[in-house]
Amino acid sequence: MNCSSESLRLYAVTDRRWLKPRERLADAVARAIDGGATFVQLREKGMAHGEFLAEAREIGALCKARGIPFVINDDIGVAIESGADGVHVGQHDMEAGAVREKIGPGKILGVSAQTVEQAILAERSGADYLGVGAVFPTGSKDDADAVSRETLAAICAAVKIPVIAIGGVSETNLATLYGTGICGVAVISAIFAQPDIAAASSRLSRLCAGFGATAPSAGAARTPARGATFTALSIAGSDSSGGAGIQADIKTMTANGVFAMSAITALTAQNTTGVTGIMDVTPEFLALQLDAVFTDIPPDAVKIGMVSSAALIRTIAAKLRQYGAAKIVLDPVMVATSGARLISEDAIDVLKGELLPLATVATPNIPEAEVLAGMPVKSEADMEKAARAIGERYGCAVLCKGGHNLSDANDLLFADGETRWFRGRRIDNPNTHGTGCTLSSAIAANLAKGASLPEAVGRAKEYISGALAAMLDLGKGRGPMNHAWAIGPFDRTAR
Repeated sequence: MNCSSESLRLYAVTDRRWLKPRERLADAVARAIDGGATFVQLREKGMAHGEFLAEAREIGALCKARGIPFVINDDIGVAIESGADGVHVGQHDMEAGAVREKIGPGKILGVSAQTVEQAILAERSGADYLGVGAVFPTGSKDDADAVSRETLAAICAAVKIPVIAIGGVSETNLATLYGTGICGVAVISAIFAQPDIAAASSRLSRLCAGFGATAPSAGAARTPARGATFTALSIAGSDSSGGAGIQADIKTMTANGVFAMSAITALTAQNTTGVTGIMDVTPEFLALQLDAVFTDIPPDAVKIGMVSSAALIRTIAAKLRQYGAAKIVLDPVMVATSGARLISEDAIDVLKGELLPLATVATPNIPEAEVLAGMPVKSEADMEKAARAIGERYGCAVLCKGGHNLSDANDLLFADGETRWFRGRRIDNPNTHGTGCTLSSAIAANLAKGASLPEAVGRAKEYISGALAAMLDLGKGRGPMNHAWAIGPFDRTAR
């Protein structure tokens, strides 16, 4: 049986302590596999050799029939006698090279590691995969020191063999390991201690879909797994008139080829003439929305729009850190197109301290760039200075948007210490409600698909140019764009 990154995605470690009365361990393992477990390790402490061997043969036959790799924890003798696919050994149980000699070249060898040095040595000694942990507090590995996210990522970068995280992994914390480079997780109680083993395994399997993706090269697009798609999350306020906010984001993301999800920060009463009311959600409810998304359909990219209060900003920042969110586009919305103020003064300070350092790219317009950079912006040279000041201060890329009678349709990207202009064509259309929301959402959608940042910006500008050029004319004030311009006309006479 081969040991691949895909087969290690959801690694189930048995523990008979969680068995229900008269329940057989083999039956529990079968339900775990039915739910989505891709690898099984038989772990027994203190069982007599004969009983252990019989159990290993039974569960090994089950796994073979299901096409699932099966290894024995620590006991090399049982692994060899039972015909298991291999063995997993701890760092202090036996030297990996000696284990490889005993089991031979055709068997799977998994080794536990906690440091980069241990990981490199295990790989050189013939390990096929590494189990790194404990990554969270757990009773099953009480003799193991905690392994930080940084160490986990460093181990993944240092070796070529697959790495899984072990120790205390559950549905609520699994997503925080995204982006470390691991290909999967090993779990015990998260499966076998649950009332419905198959259902628990199925939920974990969906969460594990976020592991194993390699970072795309610059300009390359990620190809989604069969049956999967690209996903993006908008965290923003609702616009009752549909031209901006969540509504614009969802339409834009859909038009740019990704599945859009949302976490609503506020309800607004607004139309093309202005904003007449704002009602924030509670931080607790926003947190529930974010948990619901990240624990079920982890987004490939995140766009953050209108967030009017400091408490909500702190909630977003905490959740993005908790789930290890990547490809974050921050549109620091402060004033609506109509001129209405959308954010409190204290919230701006929290946005600077909490969200900007997490952002992949921030997309301020001229007035917003002035606030964030603390300087007036009156020329293209000022745009370059402001973008550089923001980027260097907060550690993110910055797209300083033209408009506001300055460098109209031309945007300036500061990233990796370099500046680059994106020159756009001037479109004489007074209906520009939601342009900032639309541009940032289009950038997020293209980042989700694996585009480099410059490529994502270029595609987003092309999309917004098409939306403006469609000349949609709705409302009594500054109206919305046609987000569906590439699909077809909104003309009532069209058939």
